[in-house]
Amino acid sequence: MLQRRHGLGLSEYRALSHLATADGGELRMTELADRLGLTQSTLTRLLGRLIAAGYAARDTCPEDKRGAYAVITAAGRTRQTKARPDYAATLTDALDAAAETEPLIRALRAYGQAK
Repeated sequence: MLQRRHGLGLSEYRALSHLATADGGELRMTELADRLGLTQSTLTRLLGRLIAAGYAARDTCPEDKRGAYAVITAAGRTRQTKARPDYAATLTDALDAAAETEPLIRALRAYGQAK
């Protein structure tokens, strides 16, 4: 739903969401990678897609020129805000589907233990 309606994958939406709620709309790349549970190289590719779409920018750290920040743009804030309801719906659908399979999982475990 996110991809189809907003052109965002789940990780891209989550990255924009973290940036949108961060002080100044920016996070160090290492912190964003940690928050998303991604490696640096995976985050670099993800951020590249967001930059190409105009949703984010990269900035150097003023205290440490080797460090880099990911920064959300105005277009990124708009996209994240518009996508929020669909993200919530996607998450709800996934959790509902997991809840529906819980009785089946319990039954299969019970069957496996009965053997």
